Amino acid sequence: MGADIAVRRYRTVFISDVHLGTRGCQAELLLDFIRHIECDKLYLVGDIVDGWKMKTGWYWPQSHNDVVQKFLRLARKGCEVIYVPGNHDDRIRDFCGIHFGGVIVARDAIHETADGRRFLVTHGDEFDGVVQHAKWLAFLGDWSYRTILMLNTVLNRARRRLGFGYWSLSAYLKVKVKNALHFIENFEAAVADEARRRGVDGVICGHIHKAEMREIDGITYINDGDWVESCTALVEHFDGRLEILEWSKLRSWSVIDRAANAAVPIAEPAAA
Repeated sequence: MGADIAVRRYRTVFISDVHLGTRGCQAELLLDFIRHIECDKLYLVGDIVDGWKMKTGWYWPQSHNDVVQKFLRLARKGCEVIYVPGNHDDRIRDFCGIHFGGVIVARDAIHETADGRRFLVTHGDEFDGVVQHAKWLAFLGDWSYRTILMLNTVLNRARRRLGFGYWSLSAYLKVKVKNALHFIENFEAAVADEARRRGVDGVICGHIHKAEMREIDGITYINDGDWVESCTALVEHFDGRLEILEWSKLRSWSVIDRAANAAVPIAEPAAA
């Protein structure tokens, strides 16, 4: 970790749970990731913008605006960008079927890999009983979660100054709490059941902020993770192979800072 890396080419990239508009969003790491990839298709698998948080207070630094501009620029350059909204950006579901700056908004999608496998792409909140049936509890949980992420931000600011890499307190706590593990197992089984009902080979989702790739009774379950805790993305290679990239382990803060300081905005060509 630490050395600069070349731009990587992928057939498809899946990103979810960025939570732009919150202090927990790791926008700098995401920007660094986007600068180092090229792809034919990009799926934004929900909770890209955190509408829940923005109702209670405005937080939108330049790095968050830069992320949005990067997505739009990918679309302008010919990348097919498909936005599948989640529960935190659920208002965007009112615009399914509409294109925004080349970005296609869809309730869910079926993605076919290069080797012929078919995957349901969905954010996953429909399979979370708390979100669906006890929204007040979901908001309370979101407040508690954001408090942990605030501590996570303070901790990583200190680690960054001391020269250490990124580490997620919230992800660590999640794997240590028995109830959280039980919830995750139930969620994964429910999403896999929906994929089986739809007659596809697997499912790609987000929502629970835990990157995972495994087989559940013949269904390939894949969660692409998030950009507030694990800083992960799912990528499809040109032979159809799927891989979860944990970007925070591939890059160091010193390299990211250096790249950000050296970055020069590229002017778009004038309209004909």
